[in-house]
Amino acid sequence: MCEKEKFMSKFYETKVKDIMLTTKSEIPRIEENAEVAHVLTILQNKDHVWVMDSTEPTQLIGVITKSDTIAFFSPPLTSAQSFESPDARSLQFGVMLTAEEIMSKKPVITSPDETIRDIIVKMKEQKIKQLPVVDNYGQLIGEISLSGIIQICTKFFNETKQKEKIEIS
Repeated sequence: MCEKEKFMSKFYETKVKDIMLTTKSEIPRIEENAEVAHVLTILQNKDHVWVMDSTEPTQLIGVITKSDTIAFFSPPLTSAQSFESPDARSLQFGVMLTAEEIMSKKPVITSPDETIRDIIVKMKEQKIKQLPVVDNYGQLIGEISLSGIIQICTKFFNETKQKEKIEIS
């Protein structure tokens, strides 16, 4: 098997548990009863925030992405072609909403034993850039993102390049 084939095999068969982000302070999370203002504060620096059950703090119940805020920001009297019917979650109604009211329920998930191959397929099919990693009980134990996969791929490229230089020497 040539180096390229070894690289491809090693890369795609890498397990989620070996590359997932697990540091709680780095994984954006919020309880479902948090005010939208707090959600927006988090989304200033992150692409998403995982929504957790306030009675079971590790239980994942949803996700809010920057894209989910588009309906929230829809301006008054917008064309039906742009936003369909007015969204009750819109800022224009002046209601203080909670994370639970604007979140996407039942996010696409992954397990620690899935591979990069599995993750890439899910991301492509669902048009998403991050997945929560959950255990058998639906508890959030980490996350994996397209950015993380890019970092791993870069690392594999560099390792392969180093091996080729050594073999040539």
